[in-house]
Amino acid sequence: MIERLQQNKSIVVAGHRGWKSAYPENTLLAFREALELGVDMLEFDLRFSKDKTVMIIHDETVDRTTDGTGKVSDLTLAELKRLDAGGWFDSVYEGVKIPTLEELCRLLASYPDVLLNVEVKSGPEAGAVAAAAIALLKEYGLLPRCVFTCFDAEILAYIYDTYRLKTQGFPGESMSNYVPGADGTLSKMWAVGISMKQLTPQLAKQYEELGVLPWCYCPDDDKQVYYALGCGTALMTVNNPLPALRIRERLNLA
Repeated sequence: MIERLQQNKSIVVAGHRGWKSAYPENTLLAFREALELGVDMLEFDLRFSKDKTVMIIHDETVDRTTDGTGKVSDLTLAELKRLDAGGWFDSVYEGVKIPTLEELCRLLASYPDVLLNVEVKSGPEAGAVAAAAIALLKEYGLLPRCVFTCFDAEILAYIYDTYRLKTQGFPGESMSNYVPGADGTLSKMWAVGISMKQLTPQLAKQYEELGVLPWCYCPDDDKQVYYALGCGTALMTVNNPLPALRIRERLNLA
């Protein structure tokens, strides 16, 4: 499955935090709807709860995406599960919960072909979060479908050096602890995520010539999708999967 990402002959659509534009991000609802729509990959973010459960949530705090307050790492699993993670997006989604990584693993049993872009959020516990997530994903047989990412180059190097897993980094100026040079962070990267603000055909080609797959985020309308294709980035992490999926069908690039 993951070999498809190396072919660069099709549009591979990754749902950013699920179907982020239409559903509350990083929830089982957003993931399920993205999968049913037909995305090829899910991108999601991992952090520890206070009692070291691997949770799926982007921010350091729960303030933006729930009705609670405080750091994720200061709240237990039980406390996090009492929060409403849907009502902030739309009242129709009140009662939606923050999922655990294990809950997502169980959901994915019904989608054997979907790939996973697993982002470990930077912070003092990131290495331990990565280790716990890798153990859980291995238990569920999902590791061959995973690419791991982090904005902290030290964590990316840890995942690559310790587990020899595929990793996706970012251009050096976007990462902390980035080590320049041929033997530095770049040597640990299987793919690179380039923002639409940074993306140019020249930059994509530069990474491709270095043997690093150029990916992009987040082309969310037709113009951006066509621009990304013109730059040579076939994998697109998107908030709204509809334009990329529609253009893929139109161009017969499935």
